[in-house]
Amino acid sequence: MAKCKTDCIEKPISLIFEKFGRIVGNYPIVFFIVPLLVAAALGAGFMFLGEREANDIEDQFTPVNGPAKQEREIVLKYFPKSEEFSQLRLSSEGTYASLIITGLEGANIWTEAAFTDIIEIDRQVKNITTGNTYEILCAKSKGKCMSNAILDIINYSPVEIISTTIRYPMNNGTFLGTSVGGVDLKTGGSEISSAKAVRLFYFLKEKNTTRNTLWLTGFLKFFSNYSELKTKTKVQEEVEDCLAETYKEAAVPITITTLTDVMSFYIGLLTPFGSVQSFCMYTSTAILFCYIFNITFFGACLALNGRREKGHKHWLTCMKVPEVDSVNATGNVCCVGGAYDKNTGTDEAMPMDLFFKNHYSPFLTKTWVKISVCLFYSGYLAVSIYGCLQLQEGLDLKHLATDGSYVGSYYDDEDQLFSSYGPNVMLVITDENFQYWNSDARQNLDLCLENFQNLSMASKDSEISPISWLTAYIKFGQSAGINLDDETEFKQRLPAFLSFSGFSEDVNFTNHKILASRMFIQTVNIRTAVDEKNMLNAFRETPERCGKLQMGGNVMVYHPAFIYYDQYAVIVSNTIQNIAVATCVMLVISLLLIPNPLCSVWVTFAIASVIVGVTGFMALWDVSLDSVSMINLVICIGFSVDFSAHISYAFVSSEEESVNEKAKEALYKLGYPIIQGAASTIAGVVVLAAAKSYIFRTFFKIMFLVILFGAVHGVVFIPVFLTFFGICGRMSRSKPDKNTQFEMQSEKCNRKAQPVSTAMRNGLTNEGFIDPDCY
Repeated sequence: MAKCKTDCIEKPISLIFEKFGRIVGNYPIVFFIVPLLVAAALGAGFMFLGEREANDIEDQFTPVNGPAKQEREIVLKYFPKSEEFSQLRLSSEGTYASLIITGLEGANIWTEAAFTDIIEIDRQVKNITTGNTYEILCAKSKGKCMSNAILDIINYSPVEIISTTIRYPMNNGTFLGTSVGGVDLKTGGSEISSAKAVRLFYFLKEKNTTRNTLWLTGFLKFFSNYSELKTKTKVQEEVEDCLAETYKEAAVPITITTLTDVMSFYIGLLTPFGSVQSFCMYTSTAILFCYIFNITFFGACLALNGRREKGHKHWLTCMKVPEVDSVNATGNVCCVGGAYDKNTGTDEAMPMDLFFKNHYSPFLTKTWVKISVCLFYSGYLAVSIYGCLQLQEGLDLKHLATDGSYVGSYYDDEDQLFSSYGPNVMLVITDENFQYWNSDARQNLDLCLENFQNLSMASKDSEISPISWLTAYIKFGQSAGINLDDETEFKQRLPAFLSFSGFSEDVNFTNHKILASRMFIQTVNIRTAVDEKNMLNAFRETPERCGKLQMGGNVMVYHPAFIYYDQYAVIVSNTIQNIAVATCVMLVISLLLIPNPLCSVWVTFAIASVIVGVTGFMALWDVSLDSVSMINLVICIGFSVDFSAHISYAFVSSEEESVNEKAKEALYKLGYPIIQGAASTIAGVVVLAAAKSYIFRTFFKIMFLVILFGAVHGVVFIPVFLTFFGICGRMSRSKPDKNTQFEMQSEKCNRKAQPVSTAMRNGLTNEGFIDPDCY
């Protein structure tokens, strides 16, 4: 069966690439120029890159169809945007600029001098002009720009910060929990004695997108300048024959491993995160083009270099090189062509290959070493599992900015100084048949609200009770002697009450029906990603515990921040889904590459093992599971299959009888290429270790772990584990490594094939080897 698979799948593909390699060798100019022309034509797409630029954080880093986005649509349906601005009632984050002003080295900012500067900063912000002034663009309420409550309280007079009694977090009905941070209160009371930070907001009308962008750019410009602030070819063959043999031997493995990589990324399109979808689409397409250029353009370059050597020309100047006799035709340390066997005409083994054959593989196949490897693997697995249990979820928005950015500083100050109070969560009742005037229905609603208030993250401060239009309306009725238990009276008096009480945006009263209404509950101590996740889950589970309200009606919760918190609900399940699907695809592909089911299972095991290791160790390396690390875990699957698949294939391809000899031959053939490939890849990304961007550092950390663990599995774990099972079938021949072997084999062939032929045609013996690269 294995033989049938080899003949039916691998051999025809190898023959196709053999013919293709010969064509490339015969017509290198065509395959040199055409890819360049294609690249130039496709490069015109860069002109449209600006149109494809995505700066919307919500669009790129939140679940595409997250529950909160559906909840937002419901909120907008019943409570459309009003001309009267209310920060509490925003269905999105809004369009705004914000400042956090702190004292030097955490000093008290609750002073007259500090507020003199704060008021001056406020004045300068409002005077920023970019074709439009703040006064024109600002969000307004009752015809006036939304101001900052703390400045209103002191009437924009610095001296009143000392003379006025200001309470925290509620001051005469005004909530200051998001405006003043790092607060100390006077003993036994709620009066502010000192504070470390003041936060100012400047909200703009959301419909003025272009003009808002210009003003916000001017805002940022103003404050950026603010003073304070890596085998076996015969070298005598013709270039065409040599290249054909190279393609025959190497093209199938790189085709299969390219397929695995591309499939890994296309599977990544299943994720609901826009940033992951974009990355996977661009990267998979790039890998396809890289593969096409490798078998066309790169092959043409090798053929042209072979013709240069055939013409006996210098590697740099392409000028004719003087011929030398056999006495002087010895090796030169500057040559890169390597040595060859003058009897067989094949390359001699490289020192590192001999190291794996004569030293490393005999050592690895000793019994006590195998036992040690198993113990070492057990430790690796234990630490990895422990790390997985410590894995944090969610993307901190400040990680999208570079180190030292004002965004990072802003979020750091927010976390430190303004985390005592979290989102003011909206509770929406969406049932036009709910009888608000019925005392039993209201009691049932109160019990449901009580369930929310009993949550550990809900405020227990009596001064910060839920904001409820219904509670206020009932109190109004009682004080005015109005019977609000009567439906007619309830509905008749409602419009006037909503108008003068400021609750008009909280009730959708249309055609004499209350279609929907909303209330608000303040949350506290939402400091970490775990707190955000727990809060989101608790608030969404509570309506289910409330059940259907007695008189009908459904309760839904919403806050604009939930759009970002939704990542906690899908990040783990989507990561597992992508990894599981991709691993199954890798199993199918490995069955084509290694026609032995048991060894294919070993490849799949290696993939799973590497993924567990990477996930666990990335957690121990302060990398959370978010959309950024999810991208890299998708990469993990494609890279981890490369090492294990080729070493397993070499093992089952070996004609040796004992499993130890099979392992030795596999390591002799592929040990060095694996090390080369791993080292070159790590060298390519190591510069990112010092990057100022969390995204780049995360890419380096996960790539480093993937390549390190993949290589260790390839040259340590998998060879040892395969020796425990002596039933893997034989194959006809082994395959080289994907990239490194293809390049090395081709380079050696082209470098040495023609000079020897030229020397022999000029009457020299095999001793008279001439390599132009020595000059």
